[in-house]
Amino acid sequence: MLRNGILNAQLAGALARLGHTDQVLICDSGMPIPGGPEVVDLAFRPGIPAFAEVLDGILAVLIVEGATAASEVRTTNPGCAALLADRLPVLSYVSHEDLKKITRQVKLVVRTGEAHPHANVILRCGVPF
Repeated sequence: MLRNGILNAQLAGALARLGHTDQVLICDSGMPIPGGPEVVDLAFRPGIPAFAEVLDGILAVLIVEGATAASEVRTTNPGCAALLADRLPVLSYVSHEDLKKITRQVKLVVRTGEAHPHANVILRCGVPF
């Protein structure tokens, strides 16, 4: 039994299998999920778990060299926009429609219970050296 870190076995294993430049989508409960990538669905009830909690947990263990979010988050969900700007120094923005197209290329989708709009981000994996 793990003492700390990510306790969800499916999520911990999926993160461990990622390599340099692989992409991970952390999304709200309403984001359309494309066929293809592995999906870890953590959603339990609206808002549980929250996007911020899942993002922070993943950022604690994953090396991230870049991130992409929907530009609409800045107007529709300023709290999430501030969270992303604070946690991800290398953050770019695209339209929500383009973000949905990019999700077809991700290796892993982590669905949260977040129930606020545009709480979605694609993380690009880095390397520790």
